[in-house]
Amino acid sequence: MESLEALLGHTFQNPDLLRVAITHPSLAYETQKEHPDNQRLEYLGDAVLQLVLSHYLYDAFPVSAEGALTKLRSRLVSRPALAAYGRRLNLGPHLLMGRGEEASGGRHRDSALADAMEALVAAVYLDGGLEAARKVILRVCGEEITLVMERPTEVNPKGQLQEFLQSFTLGSPRYAIVSEEGPDHRKSFVARVDWNGQSLGTGGGASKKEAETAAAQAALESPAIAALRSAAVVPATASAAASAEAATDTSMPAEAVHSPS
Repeated sequence: MESLEALLGHTFQNPDLLRVAITHPSLAYETQKEHPDNQRLEYLGDAVLQLVLSHYLYDAFPVSAEGALTKLRSRLVSRPALAAYGRRLNLGPHLLMGRGEEASGGRHRDSALADAMEALVAAVYLDGGLEAARKVILRVCGEEITLVMERPTEVNPKGQLQEFLQSFTLGSPRYAIVSEEGPDHRKSFVARVDWNGQSLGTGGGASKKEAETAAAQAALESPAIAALRSAAVVPATASAAASAEAATDTSMPAEAVHSPS
């Protein structure tokens, strides 16, 4: 627990809040014992994250329209982003969960890590107040916040991947949903992207579109794409497909006012 507190930058006055935040619902289901899980904290943490990041972006981009700010915030609180924060905190080994869930890869699952991340934010908020939660959020999300500041106009990974691959061949990447789990109101999906007879990457998300985007991002970072990049020079001109898919907003300023602190 102390190592997790050190990574968070917050020492809990009430350690029970931390324990509940890292307790997966599968623990009570499997043991048939009453173990408070992190679902209620997850609900609260989502709201705290939205508030803190909304306020931060509101100050950082003073001339941006509501729609542009919403897009930026979505990048910071998406399921893949939350899971990435959880991995940065090494949350997986700390999660308390049932053996069945653990055996099926639950400690590494995006949904479990994202839910626990939201729950941790709520636990810090209840333990130390909004300012404590704000400090933890900006600390943990700092890399992504910096990226948003440097590149406020998001480039769609699917468009990037298609443009890159079509510079070698007429073939386009193909996406497939390989698994889905969870109740209807909170499903998570895993997508795979294939090209030229090989799998380039997989990714997860709270929607099929989000999962496909994560798979495309994984493909862009894969050894196969790295090998292609080193083997040939890719034309610098952007394809119409990538341009159509790129999320642009002319109201977005080129530079942000603040940096994470």
